[in-house]
Amino acid sequence: MKYFGKLSVTMMASAALIAQSTVAFAETPGSVRDLVGARAAGGESTLEDRGFTLHHGTTKNDSKIGYWWNPNTKECVSVTTYDGKFESINKVSGSDCGQRSNKNDAGVAVAVGAAAILGAIALSHKSDHHNDRNHYNDSQREAEYERGYRDGLYNHAYHNYGRSDAYSDGFSAGVEQRGHETSYRNNNHYSGGYAANVYVGDLNGQTRDYATSQLMSRGFMMRDDKRTDDGRYRTFWNGSSKQCLVMVSRNGYVSSLDHVSKSTCRD
Repeated sequence: MKYFGKLSVTMMASAALIAQSTVAFAETPGSVRDLVGARAAGGESTLEDRGFTLHHGTTKNDSKIGYWWNPNTKECVSVTTYDGKFESINKVSGSDCGQRSNKNDAGVAVAVGAAAILGAIALSHKSDHHNDRNHYNDSQREAEYERGYRDGLYNHAYHNYGRSDAYSDGFSAGVEQRGHETSYRNNNHYSGGYAANVYVGDLNGQTRDYATSQLMSRGFMMRDDKRTDDGRYRTFWNGSSKQCLVMVSRNGYVSSLDHVSKSTCRD
């Protein structure tokens, strides 16, 4: 009983520490706040002028995410680039930039310890893998997310024995990341967890009106409809499966129907 009592106190303290660090990570540092919305080419040069060095980068949907470290200010920031511009700049954990010791990482470090208790080795997912781009402020949920993320990333069976939303979200993010890392394959749209991927491959080559009707019957809503010299472009969004599609039609027939970044379907 004493052991579990101490463990509960530790977990409560861990959650408090992570809550403090999450607030810090959600902010855009003042030193780079003016670069949000800037063109990526000039923005990267400005980051370097201000002491930041690119640690690594990744791709998520149609966005590029770069992790920049400033050894002078001890800041790690994630820079999301979309359509050639800095869409957002967020302060993240120093561990996202390969730093082992950073006073702002206390909460995440505790989450790593909690993950180890539950059988995970360490946090393999980045803060940007969460929908809100922040680690959970609860160490046990973060550990469950990590376990789910690893299962999805490494193609293990879905094993959500506790019916945890955190595990499911982590599994879905892991499966999605696996899809990005194998983007050289065709039809590499992956989904996992509670999300159901709606199949639409049968609509290629069909008439535009038929395909539109079928998409709506499958839970999609039309977000945009544009006519150009090259054809007609329609954008569809499915809120349940979180799928964003762009349908291109020529002469009344669907010539392509592709999954695109969720940001394309934003209001």
